[in-house]
Amino acid sequence: MDDSWVLKEMGRGKVELKRIENPTNRQVTFSKRRNGLLKKAFELSILCDAEVALLIFSSSGKVYQFASHDMDRTVAKYRREVGLPDSRNPQFRTREFWRSEIDELKRSINTSEARLKHLSGEDILALGMRDLKQLERQLKIGVERVRSRKISSTNSYI
Repeated sequence: MDDSWVLKEMGRGKVELKRIENPTNRQVTFSKRRNGLLKKAFELSILCDAEVALLIFSSSGKVYQFASHDMDRTVAKYRREVGLPDSRNPQFRTREFWRSEIDELKRSINTSEARLKHLSGEDILALGMRDLKQLERQLKIGVERVRSRKISSTNSYI
């Protein structure tokens, strides 16, 4: 979904809402807006006596959080409200672990199946030039290995 056409009215003018391409500008904007969001969460909790929990994950994987009360308690309350099982239950953790393990294995299988199809010449229309060149290199290496093995096994019979 391309939201780049959306204009957002800000305090100092209109800002086009789309991904900031320049990494330095993107990081500066992230830091400033993250701090502003954390400040607003704090203010909301104080001014309105609200129970607020905020989690922010940066693109680099760092986590930032604010909780007006105990984060675990707030998350458990949220899970109850929306009908999710309690994550503190050891049985739930085991189920969640195996669910995530199954999901990861399914992704791995799908990737492997797609790669196998590509290696056999199927479903290559969706590949870009870079992927096609990489596939070509992989196939050349495979052919060289097969020829080498064939030659070595032929020589062993002589």
